[in-house]
Amino acid sequence: MDLVVHNLVSPIVLCFVLGLVARWVKSDFELPDAVYQSLSIYLLLAIGLKGGAAVSKTPLHELFMPAAVTLALGILTPLSAYFLMRKIGRLGQTDAAATAAHYGSVSAVTFLAAVEAAQVGGFKPEGYLAALVALLEVPGIIVGLVLARSKGSGSLSHAVHDVLTGKSIFLLVGGLVIGTACGADKIQTVAPFFIDPFKGVLCLFLLELGTVAAGRMRDMKEAGWRLVALGCFIPAMHGIIGTSAGVFAGMSAGGAAVLGAMVGSASYIAAPAAVRIALPKASPGIYLTLALGITFPFNLIVGIPLFLKFATWLVGSTL
Repeated sequence: MDLVVHNLVSPIVLCFVLGLVARWVKSDFELPDAVYQSLSIYLLLAIGLKGGAAVSKTPLHELFMPAAVTLALGILTPLSAYFLMRKIGRLGQTDAAATAAHYGSVSAVTFLAAVEAAQVGGFKPEGYLAALVALLEVPGIIVGLVLARSKGSGSLSHAVHDVLTGKSIFLLVGGLVIGTACGADKIQTVAPFFIDPFKGVLCLFLLELGTVAAGRMRDMKEAGWRLVALGCFIPAMHGIIGTSAGVFAGMSAGGAAVLGAMVGSASYIAAPAAVRIALPKASPGIYLTLALGITFPFNLIVGIPLFLKFATWLVGSTL
């Protein structure tokens, strides 16, 4: 409970809550779409630059195991999500696969919230985690789209191309390449813009995201209690598995917990774009409500503290 309260009382989480309240009380607050898009571009590029600077200082042998388990999890998690959505959620093939693509990918904002919570809690998560975000984003979407292969599906190759060239993965990977090539010293020359104001920009982004999530919560009746329950169970299960895998790969408790939060998150930027193209018959009322209206708030309030506590216990028990 202390960890939950500690995670909630932070500017980032409280800005998200403020966005929820703004929608619930019918405030006229709304960020212009151009501002929202600009903030997302800034955050994605900044994540990549910071991650690349950290990768430039990390020996390859330290990065190999975390990267290997992240790739494996990116393939396994959409399979488990698909099975649960079919058997327990009672979704059809297309909707189950579309939802699995979201749970197999990653939410960059959940990653940032997890890093912030870990640092505030006294942990020191590895700097190369941003590289793992980029690595985790694509495989799960591809697996989800392959699971949906049927006569009514759209072009898989077109969807995969859009994932790889879309702003999310393009800016993350581009920032990683720039950060790795320039190194930490040269990245410091742009730190006053990309590093120092980062958390403030994230607060603005979460404020707007709160209003969006509140709107999606209204669709819970359409999702049904089974899907709402899975929207909490799947991130918890995937997060525990991801945290365990991080400890197995030799990561610190903070780093393993952040990896768990990444694996337990659901994409709501890259995955929806791909699903709209490849699976036009899939219901956004299901996969977007689960990803943004249920799983994202669950991870902010319960998931991240849970993974931090579990990682601390797991690392302590293996010493």
